[in-house]
Amino acid sequence: MIEIDVVGVRIELPSNQPLILLKERDGERHLPIWIGAPEASAIAMSLQAISTPRPMTHDTMVALLEASGVAVVEVKIVDVQEAVFFARIVLSNGAEVDSRASDAVALALRTQAPLRCGEDVLEEAGVLIGEADDGESAARKEDQVREFREFLADIEPEDFER
Repeated sequence: MIEIDVVGVRIELPSNQPLILLKERDGERHLPIWIGAPEASAIAMSLQAISTPRPMTHDTMVALLEASGVAVVEVKIVDVQEAVFFARIVLSNGAEVDSRASDAVALALRTQAPLRCGEDVLEEAGVLIGEADDGESAARKEDQVREFREFLADIEPEDFER
């Protein structure tokens, strides 16, 4: 398993489809995963350390685990099938729970658990953002990364409301 980090959340235009962008810690591959708006909001809020007056679903999950004396040890993205990502949440009692990747990432961020990804998943779905392909220049891709970072700096939880 390869350690990965959350780069951020983005709204892909023109479809207005949210995605999380992950990156291998010791490499150059990025892993974009298209997700739902509620999960995007939960992940963005966690990245920005925003708390809500009432617990969100993922906060409730953390509270339930803590009340049960169980901790999240790690989150693994284990498979991708037809652009659908599968994850496993590894618990301190030895149990592994199947999960959607977006929910697993939201939980990992809230518990500060390490995120890992299978090599085969990165091989199949990973992308190199800085490379030129299909006639697109590397400079243009660098501009896209810069624009993405600017977007992340200005994103608010309200951006995910419908």
